[in-house]
Amino acid sequence: MTKAFLEITMKIAPENRPLAGEVYAKYKQPFLSGILGAKSKDLLLRAEDVQVLHGFDSKANAESYLKSDLFQKEVVPALTPYLMENPDIRIYECA
Repeated sequence: MTKAFLEITMKIAPENRPLAGEVYAKYKQPFLSGILGAKSKDLLLRAEDVQVLHGFDSKANAESYLKSDLFQKEVVPALTPYLMENPDIRIYECA
């Protein structure tokens, strides 16, 4: 059962959204199969921004993912060229 969500909201220009979507697709399966406690990963597109919603079994595992090599050394560098500003990163615990 999902107990926590990591929400990353990014400002990405419309012309760069397909490229950012490729980053999402590339790292979805490695996230789900290789990150402790990972339950889900969804891409949410809105007119004003792009969000990636990650489901976890605990808040601690959501926090750990942000420090992982996958996130720090692969996902962040791959997305950085498309970001218009720093992303908004939030973790929510489910009751």
